[in-house]
Amino acid sequence: MALPSSSSINSQAKYDVFLSFRGEDTRDNFTSHLYAALCRKQIKTFIDYDGLKRGDEISPVLLKAIEESKISIIILSKDYADSKWCLDELAKIIECKNMNGQMVIPIFYHVNPSDVRKQTGSFENAFVIHEKCFKELKEKIQRWKDALTEASNLSGWDSMMIRPDSKLVEETVKDVLKKLNYRSPSSHWKDLVGIDSHIEKVVSLLCIGSLDFRVGLNEKKSYKEVNNMEEKAVTV
Repeated sequence: MALPSSSSINSQAKYDVFLSFRGEDTRDNFTSHLYAALCRKQIKTFIDYDGLKRGDEISPVLLKAIEESKISIIILSKDYADSKWCLDELAKIIECKNMNGQMVIPIFYHVNPSDVRKQTGSFENAFVIHEKCFKELKEKIQRWKDALTEASNLSGWDSMMIRPDSKLVEETVKDVLKKLNYRSPSSHWKDLVGIDSHIEKVVSLLCIGSLDFRVGLNEKKSYKEVNNMEEKAVTV
């Protein structure tokens, strides 16, 4: 099945970024700094402030927010896999990546990417507990493991390689801006081939700032004459 184009994904998106993180690990430190930095760049970011109030199942609101985001950032921290809600988010993110072409950025925050990929270390310990508590959910647990493996194979950022956290935040925001292809209005004009001649014609027709134009208005040029000038400018 063909994936939708990036333009169709963008047109359906409500958020630029969805943040997936383990609240107890990073909510009040790295994640809060990253969220603030994204907001300063006017990047519309979904963050779950009610993570500690969740019920047994992941909220439909969260699932919808993931679906409606252009990029998902997964902050893989030491106890990320302890939370089945985080793992459900991750599985949904990977599903959206594979089905809809959603962009995904993993951040390995104080964890070894190999532990995430192979579910060793703290991630192994988390799954030992999950397999004991959710014996009837073998397929779901395997889906979580597969999602972790796939996420760890994506291009992302390693906090052990980029220090301090402020630098990691800066690099992540740059990456997001690049992926969103954000550009200032001025840069659009500079890249348009042949735009200068068209701008000159418009200015010439409108006689912006010229004495003749001001005198013409003072002499009460007819509305029809002025309107004709505007129409010419629009059709340039």
